[in-house]
Amino acid sequence: PDVSLVEVTPRALDAAQRGFTATEVLAAIEAVRTGLEVGVTYDGPIRIPITLHLASPVDARNLGDLPLPSAAGGLVPLSHVADVRHSTAPILVNHQDGERRLLVGFNVREANLGDVVARAQARVAQTVRLPPGYRLVWGGQYENLQAASRRLAIVVPVVVVLILVVLFAAFRRLRPPLIIFMNVPFACVGGVIALAARGMPLSISAAIGFIALSGIAVMNGVVLVSRILHNQETGELPSAAASNAALDRARPVLMTALVAALGFIPMALAQGVGAEVQRPLATVVVGGLVTSTLLTLVILPSLYPRLYAIGRRRSRHVD
Repeated sequence: PDVSLVEVTPRALDAAQRGFTATEVLAAIEAVRTGLEVGVTYDGPIRIPITLHLASPVDARNLGDLPLPSAAGGLVPLSHVADVRHSTAPILVNHQDGERRLLVGFNVREANLGDVVARAQARVAQTVRLPPGYRLVWGGQYENLQAASRRLAIVVPVVVVLILVVLFAAFRRLRPPLIIFMNVPFACVGGVIALAARGMPLSISAAIGFIALSGIAVMNGVVLVSRILHNQETGELPSAAASNAALDRARPVLMTALVAALGFIPMALAQGVGAEVQRPLATVVVGGLVTSTLLTLVILPSLYPRLYAIGRRRSRHVD
């Protein structure tokens, strides 16, 4: 928003012809609005300035008619010795890092912040021509989104590597961790399908949901594969070991997935404050648990004998 502004610029030549200096003209304007300090008095140790004001206030619209007493004894209108211009100016000038800043803000509802800003950037690039000395910076939540995306680009690979390291330390072999890790992409497929079904964008909160979902999927994989390996150590064939492990571990796997899914359903259906953050995260977890559980109890036991055979052939070839 703008505020009305009155600018007074003394005309030195006209003022001198009527017995004024530019300083005296500006002092008269100061006496109109804020008063002119002409002396000081004291009340004990307290300094009290003495300020001179004009006897009658002058409206800003009629400031050019302000009479100024001249040395010759007459009155001279202000407009005869100065230019009085009416204009507008910003009500507030913000600064950041020593630069002036003009802030234009808007809120995003029921849409992906990244997509909205991308469309806005394209539209601004087509229609706006910045004067020299101006530059555009897209900040606010979009700036936080970019920072979070850069952090996730580092955190997610680190988390994946740490999970593989922990699994390798637990099994002392490479093949079981890789088989367990098959749960992660299959669980992510369910999360993506759930987001698409609800018309939600792939946001930062959804990415955090994928990280939480990966942990649950890996945990269920560990429960099943550890049982399969135990069955094989007792002499069972890979196919029998996988099918028996699926039957034995069906209850703990289903309970883990069901408890997690039921816990996230209220968040997935939330409508109050903060729901725009809770819904994508919970939707990813609930949808991913469906496909992850299907893989853990049905597909993985069916594929395990083939994966085991492939691993055996490769180990013989290396030997």
